[in-house]
Formats: sequence, structure tokens, C-alpha cells
Amino acid sequence: MSTSPRPAARAARRCTWTLLLALAASPLSAAEASQLSLDSALARAFANNPELAAARWEIEIAQGARQQAGLLPNPVLSVDAEDTRRDSRTTSVKLSQALELGGKRGARVELASRDQELANLELERRRTQLRADVLEAYYAAQLAQQRRQLAGRSLALAERGLSVAQGRVRGGKASPVEATRAQVQLAEVSLELKRGQLEQDNAYRQLARVIGSASADFAAVQEPPAEVLLPASARLLSSLPQTTELRMAEQEIVQREAALGLQRSQRIPDLDLSIGSQYDAGARERVNLVGLSMPLPLFNRNQGNVLSAARRADQARDLRNATELRLRDETLQALEQWSTARNEVQSFDQTLLPAAQRAVESATRGFEMGKFGFLEVLDAQRTLIGARSQYLAALAQTSAARVRIERIYGDLERW
Repeated sequence: MSTSPRPAARAARRCTWTLLLALAASPLSAAEASQLSLDSALARAFANNPELAAARWEIEIAQGARQQAGLLPNPVLSVDAEDTRRDSRTTSVKLSQALELGGKRGARVELASRDQELANLELERRRTQLRADVLEAYYAAQLAQQRRQLAGRSLALAERGLSVAQGRVRGGKASPVEATRAQVQLAEVSLELKRGQLEQDNAYRQLARVIGSASADFAAVQEPPAEVLLPASARLLSSLPQTTELRMAEQEIVQREAALGLQRSQRIPDLDLSIGSQYDAGARERVNLVGLSMPLPLFNRNQGNVLSAARRADQARDLRNATELRLRDETLQALEQWSTARNEVQSFDQTLLPAAQRAVESATRGFEMGKFGFLEVLDAQRTLIGARSQYLAALAQTSAARVRIERIYGDLERW
């Protein structure tokens, strides 16, 4: 009978530990749920970004213009009365219809169709730019997050150095100046951590604005699922004609040539056909009326507008060539920047950061054993902190190069 309470006590302890573990795990799961992934950020931006939503309306605007361009001119009904006296009044009723000659209606439809294609390409360009904006803001938030985390690690490093220095001072093995130096180092790193927190908050707000949110409703950003490999320059440059911006430049040539065709069609005057009836109250008789009218193109043959439209088409061709040269140069620059920054990141990962970390550990142990002064510890700590800052700068250059490439080519996984 004395041993019967033990199973119940064990069961109670197990329930208590289960409850405590559940309570401890719930904040972690909530934090994981509030992390923003890159795919989620892109999906939210495409769904909620107001600028992209405004660009979508251009499609229907262009459709309305295309519909309007194909309509025929309305007929004109006119009623004329000569003389105000009823017995001698002559009344005419006419129906006139303008007949467009020279293919004006077809030229208008062609121009409106080209404008519609430009609107579709503009929406595609906006989506590409929005994707690049999301990538840029996401990587900026991720770098700010890493900078704050590294500042926290530097703070722990400085706190350890201060603890070691104070211990040696209390033991009479080091001068109080060493502890003062450690306190100064700790204060500098604390300020760096505060600046990192402020930078992270600003980066989160910028990312929230890009994805169409009024505030940052996430606690952190996740690491990208996989690193995008550096694409080959020859493969990218061969795909340059498929980029949205170059296709828009080529479509601009087609659109301006359609505008030139419309201006050329305006050189041929339209024909106005009218039919009607006239009643003479004094003679008490009615006569039918048939009329034709056409402007004589003696002075104005729309030659000025034709010249302007022709020069605009030539301008579009030069702009297209300039766009191709600019995109080609930006591609090569971004690829070179990407390659250089990636090599720097690999060098920091494999050599510089591990060596700087070992130097700090060696200097700290040597100071504890009285082999080094605290200046050596401070120098090693500052070297490690500087190496971490340069590492983040290299990461920023890598992400900036990728964003530059994706602004031109869109999603690199397609290529």
C-alpha cells in the first residue's frame, strides 16, 4: 500500500513536463509561422501590389480604344427651313453619311491593335520589375537580419572579453585599464546592435510596402530555398531578344509604323454622301435631294504629320538599338559583379572568417593565461567584426547583381 502513490506521482510529473514542453514549443511554432518566405512574398506582391493592379487596367483601356477605332462615323440628320412664314416656307430634310476613304478605319484599328500589344507587354514588364523589387527588398531585409544577428554575436564576444578582463583585474594579473578597454569595446558593439535593429526594422517595413502590406506582419524572413547558379554570359546574351524590355522596344517600332500608316491615310479626303427631301410650301411641291461633297487637298495634304510620324518611326529604331546596347552592357557588368562577389563570399566562408574566429579564441585564451595583453584580444575581435562586415557587403553585392540580371531577364530559373 505504501508504493501505490508512486505511479500516480510519475504520471503527474509526466503530464506536467508535457504541458511545460507544449508551452515552450508554442512560441517557437508561432515564430516559425510568422517567418516570410520568398515565394510567399512574391505571391503577396502579385496579388496585393497597387501599382501592378493599376497596370492591369491598361489592358481594358487598350481594348476600349481598339473597339472605338473600328466604329463607323455616325450619320448626320439635318433639318433646314427657309423663310419663317408658313405659306412661303421651304423645308429641307437631309441625311448625310461620311464615307472614309484611303483605309482610315483599317489604319486606326491597326494602330489600336499595336497599342493593345504594347499594353500587354507593359503589364509583363511591370510584373518583371515588381519581382525584382521584391527580390531587392527581400534580400535587403535578409542582410539586415543577418547584420543584426552578427551584431548579437559580436556583443556576446565583447561580453566574454569583458568578463575575462575583469577576472584578471580582480586577480591582480592585469591593469584596470584592460577592463576599461573591454568596457569601451562592449559599448561600441552595443551601439552597433542598436543600429542593426533599426536597420532591420526599416528593411522589414520596406519589404512590407513592396508586397502591398501596410505594416510588417512577419517576424523574420527565411533563407532562400536554394542559391541560384551564376548563368553563362553567352546563354543570357543569346536570350536578350526575348526580354520584355527589348520586345517592347521592337513593338514600339511597329506601333509607330502603324501611326505612320494612319497619317498617310489621312492624305486622302473623305466623301460625304447626303440624301433628303425639300418641300416648297409656296409652290406646294416636293423635290428629292442628293449631294456629294469632298474637300480638295490643294494645300493641306497632311504632309507635316506624315513627316513627324516617319521621323518618330526612325527614332524608335534608334532607341531599340540603344536599348539592346544598354541591356548587353548591363548584363556583362552584373555578371562580372556577381562572379567577383561570389568569389569573395566563398573566400570569407572557407578561409577568412574561420581564421579570424580562431585568432579571437587564441588571443582570448592567451590573455587568460597571461601570454598576451588585452590589446591583442581587442585587435582580434575587431578583425573578426570587420571580416563579418565585409562578408555581408559581399553578400549584398551578390544579391544586387542577381537583382540587376532579373530586372532584365525576369526569373532566372526560366533560362
